[in-house]
Amino acid sequence: MHIDWAALGQVFGVSLVATVGLVGIFTLGIVAGSPRTAGTAPSALARTGAYACYALCLAAVAYGIFLIAG
Repeated sequence: MHIDWAALGQVFGVSLVATVGLVGIFTLGIVAGSPRTAGTAPSALARTGAYACYALCLAAVAYGIFLIAG
């Protein structure tokens, strides 16, 4: 049995970067959509940025499902 360690390392590296990036984008969405102080709503620009972050996360998850199912 032969294990291609270079390919395994590449898969690990890409998975790590993608996971950290996706969690970071989702976190930015949460921070952008949260109120700055008690009782105040986020601005329209901040809400739009939060929705854009969520849309990027949704697109990445959908693309991953597409790769697995396809």
